[in-house]
Amino acid sequence: MNAPISPITFQRPSRDHGELVRTDRVHTSLYTDPAIFDAEMDKIFRNCWVWVAHESELPEPGSFKTHWVGMEPVIVSRDRKNQIHVLLNRCRHRAATVCEHKKGKTASFVCPYHGWAYALDGQLRGVPFPESYGDCLDKGEFPLVSLRVETYNGMVFATFREDIAPLVDWLGPAKKWIDLFMKQAGGYPVKVAGEHRFRFPGNWKIQLENTTDAYHFPLVHKSFLSSIDEQTKEVFDFVKGPGYVEDLGNGHSVMVMIPQLVDLEENLDAPIPERFEALAEALRQEGHDEQQVRRLVRAVGGTGFNLNLFPNIACSMAFFRVLQPVSVNETEIHHAAIVMDGGPAAANQARLRLHEHFQGPMGFGTPDDSEAWERVQQGAKAGRDLWILVNRGLPGERLTEDGLASDVSAETGMRAAYQQWKKLMTAE
Repeated sequence: MNAPISPITFQRPSRDHGELVRTDRVHTSLYTDPAIFDAEMDKIFRNCWVWVAHESELPEPGSFKTHWVGMEPVIVSRDRKNQIHVLLNRCRHRAATVCEHKKGKTASFVCPYHGWAYALDGQLRGVPFPESYGDCLDKGEFPLVSLRVETYNGMVFATFREDIAPLVDWLGPAKKWIDLFMKQAGGYPVKVAGEHRFRFPGNWKIQLENTTDAYHFPLVHKSFLSSIDEQTKEVFDFVKGPGYVEDLGNGHSVMVMIPQLVDLEENLDAPIPERFEALAEALRQEGHDEQQVRRLVRAVGGTGFNLNLFPNIACSMAFFRVLQPVSVNETEIHHAAIVMDGGPAAANQARLRLHEHFQGPMGFGTPDDSEAWERVQQGAKAGRDLWILVNRGLPGERLTEDGLASDVSAETGMRAAYQQWKKLMTAE
């Protein structure tokens, strides 16, 4: 479906958020205006489903992790009845955080300031020296504030909105891609094996765009391409290939880079890539039959697509990438490596080495991406009335069963995210 490309204008932007997003471009102020950033934290992160955890990070009752929904700190906990809760990390007495650890196991959350104690479900259980309150404190009135929580295939989402549509409706066509992504566990449960965090001096939407941006890959990731064998390099030469980017609705999108690796349980008779021959032999030596060896090897190599779930989580090959807004010009990234829970040690080690090779802090991918993101933020300070173009692939965009699609290097995913941004930012 073709759409006209609007002419370039240089007028000072309206503060009406709807005027800042067009079909083919978005205004530079979306990266640089603190007032817009503040509005996003309210209108977007408080008004849609936000990813907070994978269930494997809460393996048993008492498990917890701390996270953020927008700029608001939360605790994700599993109570004694195995229910998952997302609680604002703020004591109801004088507002101190009640949990400072990134993850762990506990029986309760106790405020370090005055000792108010809360159960895993957020209920206020104990107050030191309660006699001073007389009958003016009803503990039942002061639990930790609880967000609405729903899960899909191990992915845990939370929202401040009690009247929002169910998570399955919010995910829509993205659900089938989540299901395909989880096949990277080779028949075992998916497990988060740890994460590393870093910050870059740039707006959160710069990274949001990156997940479905194939256009940059041959240039930005030359160092990565120079570090791999010729057979693997051919696999990653996908910009002119048959892949595509698809708008899945509600700001979600998928970039299919390697179509033959969309469903990892298909084409198991295909030749095992040379780089995985040693792993395949190690798995045979462990007693796995040939079909299972091939299933595990394909799982280790990862999916051939990147899935972007608006507003804060990307599913990409062997990891989850979580973005956390810090300020209008700073973002924290969490790269959570995923492995096969109970799977062969050799297969999990191979997955971690692949993750480190590209996404690790000393890898060949993330450092180059981060440099590009920083340069975007720096450049956005120049020409305040200029626009960011997201029109690549627009002439070739076509209707699909699930939304809109164009070639693999198209900016369809970015357009999807910004149209959802516009919808939420202009909602009453």
